Parts: sequence; C-alpha cells; structure tokens
Amino acid sequence: MLPVSLCIDFGNTNLKAALFFGDRMAEKFTFKESDAIDTLQRIVTLHSPQKSILSSVVNHSKDIESYLKKETKLLVLDNQSKLPYLNAYGSPETLGHDRLALVAGLSKRFPGEDSLVISIGTCITYNFLAKNNAFRGGAISPGVEMRLKSMHEHTDKLPLIDREGHFSILGYDTETSIRSGALNGIASEIDGMIDRYEAQYGRINAVLTGGDAPFFESRLKNKIFADTNFLFKGLYAILEYNNF
Repeated sequence: MLPVSLCIDFGNTNLKAALFFGDRMAEKFTFKESDAIDTLQRIVTLHSPQKSILSSVVNHSKDIESYLKKETKLLVLDNQSKLPYLNAYGSPETLGHDRLALVAGLSKRFPGEDSLVISIGTCITYNFLAKNNAFRGGAISPGVEMRLKSMHEHTDKLPLIDREGHFSILGYDTETSIRSGALNGIASEIDGMIDRYEAQYGRINAVLTGGDAPFFESRLKNKIFADTNFLFKGLYAILEYNNF
C-alpha cells in the first residue's frame, strides 16, 4: 500500500490541503479558517495519512498543529527547516514559507537548471533558483485584488471594480480602463520580468502558479509552464527530503 501524505498551505486568501498517495497528488481541498480543524479531522479520518507538512503565512490556531502531531508525523515548515536546496536569501527569517515550498518544487522539477517560479495570489512573488541549486531571491508585487482595491482606496473617484468583464488593451470607459491597467499591467510585468531574468542568466525555466495563474497563462507571450498545484508538489518534495 502506498504511503499517504497530507500537505497543507495556509495562505493570505485561502486555506488549502492536498493528499498524496506515494508521490502522486490525488485530491485537493479548500476551506475557511473557521472550518480548518473539522476539515482536517475529516481528511485524516477518511485517508489516515502517516505524515503531514504545514506551511502557513498567517496566524493559525495551535490546536491545528497539536491535532496533526497527535495523528501524523508532522513537519511545520519554517526558516529552520531542512530544504533540498541552499537558501541564500539575505533575511531568511522574513521569508514566506510558501516561497520556500515553491523553490523546493523547482529543485525537484528542474534540477541543475536556472529556474523561476511565479506565484499569482494576494501578491505576486518571483522566486529564482540558480543552476547550482541556490535560492537567490526574487521580487514581490501586488496581486490582482490588491491593485484594484488600491486604486479605489487611494483615490476619491475611481470605483472598486470586479476583475471579471471586458478585458482588452483599450479600455473604453473608467471601469474597463482600470481593468485593462491592472490585468494587462500584470501580464506585461510577468513577461518583462522573465525577459530580464533571461537577459541576465540566459534561457530559464519559468513556472506560473497560484490561484490566478489560469487567468494569465494564455495572456503571456513567453513560453511558460503552468501548474496550479506547484506549491503542494514543493511541500511534498520537502517531506521527501526530510525522510518523513
């Protein structure tokens, strides 16, 4: 029987978990903070994972860790965790744990190659793993909702608009102009960042992930590998590296 692993990601917007049977991701769950313990209890009861890993960028109830430690062999990801790459980030104590997992995904998927993973969520993060297997850092910029809310909250008259709707380079009124600026701006930013990395390092592997990745995948001019489950695969790679 294949070993069962539970990988958990507590992000700024969503709380998510994924089950792995062996090294194959089998099922994914999304839930609210208020439902976290009940949801995890159901998952554990139904699937009996032997090991688990928790990545969290938010304050969460310690009851969750206590429960997982009781029912599984738990690894809580932090800046002291053993990683399958060299973390050369200048301030590792400030580095989001989700970024640690994303880079682990690069190390597993593209060993010995210059690679960049771009995650589009509340913020957009750029995370570069050099071919010598060292995480060198990257960049952070505002995500879709942050850009839309910022334009509304920091002006007197610009409305708060939904991302869904007419979307082209030429906005024909205020609403479509805001949407065009926010969404086309992100697409151009991502393409521009990939171009700048390749100007410095030569050909790189570029991965697009995060909740908003599907929206932008077809809108980029650069060839990119899209995988909305890349963070979970990175979490599993860390579990595997730690012989859990």
